[in-house]
Amino acid sequence: MMFTKRLREPVIRGEVTCSVRIWRSARVKAGGRYPLGAGYIEVTSVREITLADVTPDLARRSGFLGVVDLLKVAKHGPGERVFLVEFAYHAA
Repeated sequence: MMFTKRLREPVIRGEVTCSVRIWRSARVKAGGRYPLGAGYIEVTSVREITLADVTPDLARRSGFLGVVDLLKVAKHGPGERVFLVEFAYHAA
């Protein structure tokens, strides 16, 4: 999984543990490990949600100021399905 530069350190510190992504289909899977910094994130769950499920609280847990801020960067490609990806960072 890729994160914007400003989110990488909060993810590594464990302050951000989920991400909302707009894709055609899920691009990660539960149990998958993806490199980040000197360690990796391990995806603990992936589930499809609706845009209505994207609340201000969820946006803040994802490292954004609010829903509008999150939605500016959540879309990756032409997809329209919304996914909530939860994960934990592990140092190498």
